[in-house]
Amino acid sequence: MSGVRKADGGRTVTVGVVGLGNWGPGLARNFATIPGCELRWLCDRDAARLERWQRHFPEARTTTRIEDLYEDERLDALAIATPVPTHADLALSALAAGKHCFVEKPLAHDLASCEQVVAAAARMERIVMVGHLLEYHPGVVKLRELIAAGHLGELRYVYGQRTNLGKLRADENVLWSLGPHDVSVALALVGEEPIECRAVGESYVRKGVEDVVFCYLRFPSGVAAHLHLSWLDPHKQRRLTVVGSQRMATFDDMELERKVTVYDKGFDQDFASYGEYIARSGDIWSPRISNEEPLRVECRHFVECIAEGRRPRTDEHSGLRVVRVLERLQRELERTRREAVLAATALTPAARETGDAR
Repeated sequence: MSGVRKADGGRTVTVGVVGLGNWGPGLARNFATIPGCELRWLCDRDAARLERWQRHFPEARTTTRIEDLYEDERLDALAIATPVPTHADLALSALAAGKHCFVEKPLAHDLASCEQVVAAAARMERIVMVGHLLEYHPGVVKLRELIAAGHLGELRYVYGQRTNLGKLRADENVLWSLGPHDVSVALALVGEEPIECRAVGESYVRKGVEDVVFCYLRFPSGVAAHLHLSWLDPHKQRRLTVVGSQRMATFDDMELERKVTVYDKGFDQDFASYGEYIARSGDIWSPRISNEEPLRVECRHFVECIAEGRRPRTDEHSGLRVVRVLERLQRELERTRREAVLAATALTPAARETGDAR
């Protein structure tokens, strides 16, 4: 593909994993076992962590200096799984060294940094792929196929629930922690960027860090999307529902077998009743989908894109679109927070009891 250089023909693609915290070991495990790929480096600032994981990947070199990876002429790509604030800077440095990049989601915490990465990837003719894992999940792929084939009819709206009693973070709110998953999938399913973004949230545990957020997106075609994100919920949910004019479908990642379910439900026009509509409730079925690990699918896609010189499904432009939406939603959170503070301070103690402003 124009603007992307291939790896040398027939040669194994070499990858170095940077960051061995939450996601790094999983990436290393997959890159080490994918045909046509060599896990060449493990890099982390924590020497003890490096030593622990080297026992699992003895053929990989280890270092606490990322410069060692930049200087290795036989290294094709870096997989960056470090804290989000470091993503853009590390990607820019890797691109400057002539390396392809896999960057865990989100690509950056601000749009300006994403734009710098997009420009650098074009300038250096290197691949940047963002780890929007759900877009590689066989269940989400099946949803896209159902929509593209018109099986659900005209797309109406999408809503997602990503909740649990989860790990609270001090450096990012639930929008930036969980939101990239569902925002990326919503954009992929609808095929558009929203023209309207709304968000409200609350910080119940840590002041100033929203642990529950409700988002609303409206797209040019009229499709709407609603996202419920929470670390403060009794139920662990990973569910996405798609409503079409003819049928409806759900993707539930908590289900062991029936990840995708299609419902033949909707409204049919009753011409004998002067154009009224009657509810239809038909068959419910679950299409067969692959049970291959989504992370392996994602890693293999990255390796194949480097080997063949083609653009990834979740390239730097996809990453930029997701961050653009997240940034708009974040501004909405801040606006609604300011309005709530102003509304609270506008009430006298007596008025707070009656609900009347001064």
